[in-house]
Amino acid sequence: MKLDRKEILSALETITIAGEGKNMVESGAVKNVLIFGNEVTVDLLIATPAMHIKKRAEDDIKKLIHEKFSPDAVVKVNIKVETPTQNPNEIKGKAIPGISNIIAVASGKGGVGKSTVTANLAVTLAKMGFKVGVLDADIYGPSMPIMFDVENEKPISVEVDGKSKMKPVESYEIKILSIGFFTAPSQAVIWRGPMASKALNQMIFDADWGQLDFMLIDLPPGTGDIHLSIMQSLPITGAVVVSTPQAVALADAKKGVSMFLSDSINVPVLGIIENMAYFTPEELPNNKYYIFGKEGAKNLAEDLQVPFLGEVPLVQSIREAGDYGRPAALQTASVIERVFEEITRNVVQETVNRNQSLPPTEAIKITTMAGCSAVKK
Repeated sequence: MKLDRKEILSALETITIAGEGKNMVESGAVKNVLIFGNEVTVDLLIATPAMHIKKRAEDDIKKLIHEKFSPDAVVKVNIKVETPTQNPNEIKGKAIPGISNIIAVASGKGGVGKSTVTANLAVTLAKMGFKVGVLDADIYGPSMPIMFDVENEKPISVEVDGKSKMKPVESYEIKILSIGFFTAPSQAVIWRGPMASKALNQMIFDADWGQLDFMLIDLPPGTGDIHLSIMQSLPITGAVVVSTPQAVALADAKKGVSMFLSDSINVPVLGIIENMAYFTPEELPNNKYYIFGKEGAKNLAEDLQVPFLGEVPLVQSIREAGDYGRPAALQTASVIERVFEEITRNVVQETVNRNQSLPPTEAIKITTMAGCSAVKK
């Protein structure tokens, strides 16, 4: 029997490579079929490197040709494995309808003011006209209920599309959810990683967040379970890393940046914020004292080639405002308000830059003109 290339191609449409829904011709796995007398050479390109998948595809092709065309045919199958390359702009995780941009605020080390910066970024974004939510992902040390003066509040249950969901607590026009709303102030959360991750997923997906331009996620210090759970659960638009200028804090901040940029996580870093950058006494407004070192985080940003978003001075009122539940950026016409306005504009600008480089199928874009006008101030 004379072997015919078209007939063999048509026959190959009956074979499916394990793990793929389409047949090997329709999926594009069959790259070429060559015939020389009674010899048939089939070139395959598959995306799975597993040996048993390759062996099964080879055996299926040989069996098909021998049974349907000629038992004497000499069949050779050349298999090349080409795993799909990850898009550098890939967004992981399950999107939450209505939330445009999800910003993770992180630090390698605890005590550098990450939660304080998150709270002040949130209120500044809200003042710019954005719809903002804050997810307090620091399961073991939640700070947001204190910083927004809602320690005694409890999320209520609302019905959305026939399902019962949590309604986030609102303060200063910001929607907030924290494990602190579900535990007593003196109660320690003694959970292993999986329990903490499950609680986070409930606050993310079982909540009625509504329409948000920005969700800020206040991550715990370090690079552990919670961080991985967040990256796997949500399409993170980008990360902001907070550090003091001190060498020990910078060492951990560098690890935090490295975590986000690693191949396994691949989340873009929008920039680094330097907190407690310097101290200026009220009676000496022109003096700057670099208590924790000078421009350490700024130099780190240059070394790592990520944007430097700005510096926050060491000011007593920032601490007092956080303790009293009214973020310092709400202090009209103050130095702190101007500092956080500049930093927040930089965050918005980097988010805009980030979104402009995303594939067109990803619908995460600035949805109000207020932020864009704020960038141009």
